[in-house]
Amino acid sequence: MRSTARRTAAVLGVVALLATACAVEDDGDGEAAEDGGTEEPGGDSDEIAFDVGVTEEPCPDAVNPDNGCIYLGVLSDLSEGPFAPVAVPITAGQEAFWARVNEAGGIGGFDVDIATYTRDTLYDPQQHSARYREIEPNILALAQTLGTPTTAAILADMDADNVIGAPASWWSGWAFDDSDQGLILESGYSYCIEAQVGLDWFAANVSEPATVLAVGYPGDYGGDSAAGVEQWAEANGAQFAGFIETAPNTIVGSQDAAVGAVMESGADAVVLAVGPAETGEIIGKTVVSGFGGQFLGSVPTWNPALLESAAAGAILSTYTNIAPWEGIDGTSAAHDAIRESLDGGVPENDGYIFGWVWSYPIKAALEAAAENGDLTREGLRSVVDGLEVDYEDALPPATFGADTNENAIRQAVINRPDEEGTLGLSTVEAEVTGETAEAYEYTSACS
Repeated sequence: MRSTARRTAAVLGVVALLATACAVEDDGDGEAAEDGGTEEPGGDSDEIAFDVGVTEEPCPDAVNPDNGCIYLGVLSDLSEGPFAPVAVPITAGQEAFWARVNEAGGIGGFDVDIATYTRDTLYDPQQHSARYREIEPNILALAQTLGTPTTAAILADMDADNVIGAPASWWSGWAFDDSDQGLILESGYSYCIEAQVGLDWFAANVSEPATVLAVGYPGDYGGDSAAGVEQWAEANGAQFAGFIETAPNTIVGSQDAAVGAVMESGADAVVLAVGPAETGEIIGKTVVSGFGGQFLGSVPTWNPALLESAAAGAILSTYTNIAPWEGIDGTSAAHDAIRESLDGGVPENDGYIFGWVWSYPIKAALEAAAENGDLTREGLRSVVDGLEVDYEDALPPATFGADTNENAIRQAVINRPDEEGTLGLSTVEAEVTGETAEAYEYTSACS
């Protein structure tokens, strides 16, 4: 027998979701613990309280049919938005990550389900908010909330609901409680640091640019990257030619205005913070028009399909990609697990790796809450401050709530397009940082 609450679930199920936390006791199948108790598969708690988004009933298609189920939500860009080509693999990578967790026994006697409450929000803040409200009554946390402006649109609701989440985004504000209410469990560097590391590397290994330009989406993605470009220019005595704001092609139709601004800038180095479609168009049109500068691309700018586009030649000759961790050929234990999950195959693009790595903090939070015997939303939120995360060496270990200036990730991986490279890239140098990025006083969001 698994628990008292299981015997009365039919009567108390609705009450459990609305008010009273339930207690899960061991079903007798686990091995005896040192204190005389027993252990659930995947956990070491005899009794775990839970409320919204957790059930005693197994997950659909459960790996462990004797486990209960933790439901996590996914709000992503899965069809028509600018990041759909990478968001679909991101979500697949997360599904594979949690499948591995379930195959190892789950967490605290529960499997984890992210498929039931996956929703397409089209990288649109209004859609993101609407779909969040749709799934919120049934989830414990968000396994993925894609995009900075979209996540910002639901942050107040998440705060009121005590829902934490993993972002598919690298905005610098996620590192500060006054920006994210302590709800967002980010991984890796920020766009702001990314731009500084990229320009530090470019200046040391290609040429020191006299004029730098930022081109990106308006708001906290492009704006954060642009803030890093401006900071680098100020610290290195270069001219900052400004921030050219441009929207996705799905909104503005073409990048002709941005192309004209790049041509007029005279920049030696242009840092892009857009989507892959806009990257290909901007680089292709400017190079054909005689632009002589080089392009550094934020991690979301890349898709291997660019090497099959009309802009491929221009991209091969002028584009450098900046990434927060190694690609599919990386050497960490996390990368070994990623490749094993693919069973010898290759993902569509690096989004699969992003989704996998972004999942470690939520896993760590669930494990910590289960260890505390409290998988309620409040219990899960309470473990974030001080939470230690092991990324299986895909990233250095992280501690949430620690001083950002002292503990921020200030390293990146530099990649170049390569038609022979796995997923169209080859690594030039890993674990790269630079003097500007290291010296940056990181005390608040960059934008």
